[in-house]
Amino acid sequence: MANRIKINETEFAVGDQIAVQQKIQEGDKTRLQNFEGVVIAIKGRGENKMFTVRKIATGAIGVERIWPANSPWIKKITVKKKGSVRRAKLYYLRQRTGKRATKIKENK
Repeated sequence: MANRIKINETEFAVGDQIAVQQKIQEGDKTRLQNFEGVVIAIKGRGENKMFTVRKIATGAIGVERIWPANSPWIKKITVKKKGSVRRAKLYYLRQRTGKRATKIKENK
């Protein structure tokens, strides 16, 4: 499987900190919601490609969202920081608490 993915002219990899802007529809109103976190996994290939983003919310609660790469609800993705990791899946971050849960070596 791939460690890098390109969506809407934005390329990112596992370990990068990204912000995903998603369109949310509530009744007849639509709004944009931001979700910023670390990419911990990229799975699948072709039309089935998905990526998982994890952030630490208020009260040290870990929140993960999984999006299909070709989702029409994703409006914009911006890369905040490039990370340098040696693993394809960063599931070990789930056991970490506090600042260590999001600390990843920055790519130079």
